[in-house]
Amino acid sequence: AWCPAQSFEMGLLQPGDWTASWIEPDLPGDAVNKPAPMVRREFTLARPIAAARLYVTAHGLYEAHINGQRVGDAYLTPGWTSYNKRLQYQVYDVTKLLKTGTNATGVLLGDGWYRGNLAWADTKNIYGTTLGLLYELRVTYTDGTRQIITSDNQWKSTTGPIVRAGIYYGEAYDARLEKTGWTQPGYAAAGWQGVKVVEGGKDNLVATYGPPVRKHETFRAQKIIQTPKGETVVDFGQNLVGWITLKVSGKAGDRVTIRHAEVLDREGNFYTDNLRAAQAEVVYTLKGDGQEVYEPRLSFFGFRYIKVEGYPGTLTADAISATALYSDMPSTGSFTTSHPLINQLQHNIRWGQNGNFVDVPTDCPQRDERLGWTGDAQVFARTAAYNRQVAGFFNKWMHDVAADQHADGRIPFVIPNVLSKNDAASTGWADVVTIIPWTMYQAYGDTIFLQQQYPSMKAWVEYMERNSQHDLWNTGFHFGDWLFYRPFDDNDGTSAVTDKYLIAQCFRANSVQLMINAATILGRQDDAQAYTDQLKKIKDAFLREYVTPSGRLVSGTQTAYVLALQFDMLPENLRAQAADRLVANVRQYGNHLTTGFLGTPYLCHVLSQTGHTDVAYDLLMQETYPSWLYPVKMGATTIWERWDGMRPDGTFQTPGMNSFNHYAYGAIGDWMYRRITGIRNAAPGYKHITIAPEPGGNLQHAEAELLTPHGTVRSAWKKTGATFTLDVTIPANTTAEVVLPGAAGKKVVETKTALEKTGWAHKPTGNDIAVTIGSGTYHFQYE
Repeated sequence: AWCPAQSFEMGLLQPGDWTASWIEPDLPGDAVNKPAPMVRREFTLARPIAAARLYVTAHGLYEAHINGQRVGDAYLTPGWTSYNKRLQYQVYDVTKLLKTGTNATGVLLGDGWYRGNLAWADTKNIYGTTLGLLYELRVTYTDGTRQIITSDNQWKSTTGPIVRAGIYYGEAYDARLEKTGWTQPGYAAAGWQGVKVVEGGKDNLVATYGPPVRKHETFRAQKIIQTPKGETVVDFGQNLVGWITLKVSGKAGDRVTIRHAEVLDREGNFYTDNLRAAQAEVVYTLKGDGQEVYEPRLSFFGFRYIKVEGYPGTLTADAISATALYSDMPSTGSFTTSHPLINQLQHNIRWGQNGNFVDVPTDCPQRDERLGWTGDAQVFARTAAYNRQVAGFFNKWMHDVAADQHADGRIPFVIPNVLSKNDAASTGWADVVTIIPWTMYQAYGDTIFLQQQYPSMKAWVEYMERNSQHDLWNTGFHFGDWLFYRPFDDNDGTSAVTDKYLIAQCFRANSVQLMINAATILGRQDDAQAYTDQLKKIKDAFLREYVTPSGRLVSGTQTAYVLALQFDMLPENLRAQAADRLVANVRQYGNHLTTGFLGTPYLCHVLSQTGHTDVAYDLLMQETYPSWLYPVKMGATTIWERWDGMRPDGTFQTPGMNSFNHYAYGAIGDWMYRRITGIRNAAPGYKHITIAPEPGGNLQHAEAELLTPHGTVRSAWKKTGATFTLDVTIPANTTAEVVLPGAAGKKVVETKTALEKTGWAHKPTGNDIAVTIGSGTYHFQYE
């Protein structure tokens, strides 16, 4: 039988495809508050409608409505990109919102990232000073004819109830100023002003690459607290990113102020010092018309707690809730064990990802920063790809990395680059340009990540080559192993300071290796050979400069040995002693890690790769500072920026840099999936799979699932007395090698069949047995 005919639509691919003009509200300026403008127009559709598409974007944020209905379910549109080079537009199917006859459309605009405060030093208007709208509604009638309604001089503008809004500020809403019915036909727009048609430019317009930001989980108030200072504080039980929904009744003019915080101080009082200059507040002024329901639309907040002031009457749990807001990335991974603290750690990792993946991978979601720090993103990308489908999310952002890359190959610290005054490029941060494309290729098996980023990758590697001396990348500024272990009182010399240029040389070698990999896959053999030659020189220079005649590294830190081993900087005859020194360092610190942003992601991997998974477990299970479980024991529900953001006595680190939602140290999640449950790709996109769990740490069971491009992979092991079971699921059209830990010399049964009788290829590997299988569900058991 023949399948029905299929079709697809194209977007507006060229500037000339647009009919619409840019318009700006023709309103008097308010230099202090900048109220959110509203623009509207009415139009007539003369015949029955077959289909309608709205193409829309803005300078600033927009929220579109047609005939009283909100268009779409995305928020913070058009998203944040390097606006001057790449401004996304969105397309909506609005057929069902339109009718034959008179229609109305209205669009709310907001400062957002375009002209609101960003970065530090009260920086404003980075991309422009005036908000604007580009709007093109294409209607197809049932008779095949078409009509286009665009942003033009027929629109009207005014301001309304949102009297102030900003990413860092929050939102002030005066319900007395609402324009009821303003997006519906027949609204009398008395007193509304016109608009200005301007030359806004269309060369930078691009279709949307990444997933939209949408609403997700809703949290009820867990507790309503009266603090020692007499503050009314609501605890939602989870540090999240999003906003509140408020239900309130009162008199016109009553004002409710809500402030947001991640933690309470040691006395139990509301604490916001770590938000720095971000006001992070909502101010709602009532109109006095029965129960009023409000939630912000032009900002977002990072919080677990809110302080409520001015609420008329008694605040109850039913009057307030919190909604999580993040990019709509489907969940692909799940991970659980017999250890509740490890399970909470995984929970914290996921919520750190949720809250910081709001269109851009930010360092933190709450203070006056919220920037796309490149180092944080590359550190966490491998874990991110286990937890959620992040191909589209990173594809969108990596386009901006390439767009904001300097002509000489340097990569800015943050993308989109709003710190353009600082033109330095740091190792471990700029290497995002090689690491994330390779990570995405490994996770999803799509060479498009390598193809589209290859010029950008190459430009960065060539920049390092030009700025190296005698094959050493030992020039310029580098952050180094950011936020490594450094006690306040370091008289005993316990700081873990790693030579920044040693780190740079390691990351340079890694980026060159990734260039070799990419060039080989893309068939660029000349590049592959040239970079192979370059890599040898880099490693030789590393040995000359950073390895002593006795085989020690000049920096004896965990990070130094981890990077040297992870990036294959040492010859084979030095690897074992380097691993031994790493283990000795861990033991010296009482099974505590001392690594910062750049060493932490690879620490446990290197220990496992060198036969020391037991030491990796000792680090993972450590419950005192510095460790992954210390924040968990302190009540964290997300990953912290610092190992000791909150000290054991309840006091805080310095507020200038102390986020309680900062995903970088959550990079341990990659090791948890790969080593505890053993799920890892043996070929890009999981066409061939390895299941090689490494039980330890007194865990009695562990289980993980991962939705790959080929289907779901599952690994679940359990120890019951002397019996070990491993349940495995392998998706269709893939193969797998399953490594049964400690099974050598034991009677292994798959379901009810002895392994020897299954006909599957299997062989001992040390104390283990490796079995080659195809798709299906398997149950292995042995004692």
